[in-house]
Amino acid sequence: QVQLVESGGGSVQPGGSARLSCQVTGYYGSVNYLAWFRQVPGKEREAVALSSTLGGHQWHDGSVEARFTISVDSDAEILYLQMTNLKPEDTAMYFCAAGRHFSRSPEDFGYWGQGTQVTVSS
Repeated sequence: QVQLVESGGGSVQPGGSARLSCQVTGYYGSVNYLAWFRQVPGKEREAVALSSTLGGHQWHDGSVEARFTISVDSDAEILYLQMTNLKPEDTAMYFCAAGRHFSRSPEDFGYWGQGTQVTVSS
């Protein structure tokens, strides 16, 4: 069974930085892609960044490109999201996810973390 455990959320000042981590276990080659999604109450869950499990294929949403960086520690099986220059509009519940296919749709990811809240405010 694939399990994902997140950490790193919290309250951050505008312009500040944070790094989210997602420990992935029960892997065994059943997962090809990892992703970060975020969701605001009343809105659809949206993809923030995607990465192949070895980090060779990556994508970042235009709203966060140049500010957020997804990375993978393949040996430790940890997915990271480095966030810099955070803005109030980045406030959301952030989820890590794992699946077999490269997709921006949450419907294509079968495994999810519990979510971690990131709040950007002064």
